[in-house]
Formats: sequence, C-alpha cells, structure tokens
Amino acid sequence: MDAAQQEATARARELQRNWYGEPLGALFRKLIDDLGLNQARLAGVLGLSAPMLSQLMSGQRAKIGNPAVVQRVQLLQELASQVADGSVSAAEATERMEEIKRSQGGSVLNNTTQTTSSSGAPTVKRVVREIQSLLRSVAAAGDIIDAADTLAPTHPELAEFLRVYGAGRTSDAVTHYQSHQS
Repeated sequence: MDAAQQEATARARELQRNWYGEPLGALFRKLIDDLGLNQARLAGVLGLSAPMLSQLMSGQRAKIGNPAVVQRVQLLQELASQVADGSVSAAEATERMEEIKRSQGGSVLNNTTQTTSSSGAPTVKRVVREIQSLLRSVAAAGDIIDAADTLAPTHPELAEFLRVYGAGRTSDAVTHYQSHQS
C-alpha cells in the first residue's frame, strides 16, 4: 500500500471512529468473535455484500450508507452483549440473527426491539444511539459540526444538540441528556 492509500485508510478509520465510536474493522471483529460468525455470515446478516464488508473493515470505505444496515449493526451489538452476559443462549442468538437479517430497518427511531428497560420504555442509551445513527446516516461528523456552528448565533440550543448528539460520543450524549432531565 502506498503512502496515499495509507493516508486514505487512516482517514476512513478516523471517520469511522467519529461516526460509530470505533473503526468498523474492530467493531465487526468483535461481533464475529462474540457471535461465532465468519465474515460471510456477518455480511449476510447485515445485508451487505462480502466485498463491501471487507472494504469497511479494511478502511477502504468509511461509511455505511444504508441506515437499515446501521440499525442491524446496533441490534447485533446488543445481541452480542446479551450472549456475553448469558441472558441469551447460542440457539436463541442464531434465531435472533435470522430475525435481524430479515428486518427491513424502517425508521431507526421506531425500532425498540430488545431496547427497553423493565418499565417498557426505551433506554436512554438506546434513544441516544438511535438519534446519533439517524444524524450520522445523513451527514459526517464534520458536516454536523459545521451546521452547528452556522446555527449557533440564532439557535444555540439546536447547535448544542447537533454537537452533542450528532458529533459527540454516546456516553457524553447520555450524560448530557440526563443532566437536562433534572
């Protein structure tokens, strides 16, 4: 790989870190390990071609363009954590992956499958991730920050929202949300 390709790959991975919290190669490897998948099976569940998954993992491509795929990634992350904590068996995980594969995505704000607290309400973290996913599916973090800067003089609350939820980390957005609920 020449210097220009290395630079482009490093830039793509940095964008992935901003958009998804970590480079997609690391995120997908965790899913592969945690759920006992191979790349081809993961690609199938997500609704991506194997070459596209490979390009995302290697940093040849930065962004998942389809919001339904982003939503499936989030559902698989939740499933992986449930498998890890023992609340979902391997057999149940296989069944759930088939359900995730068949899901059409729809609006990321309406999907609350396996994302609710014991009271039945969506968890704060899930809602924050859905907002971030929606914003990041339409614009890069840098573009969101530019929009926030443009809006700041006339709409400071909206500018703050875009900075925190559109370009910030999930944990910071959850803290921000919780601090504004009191």
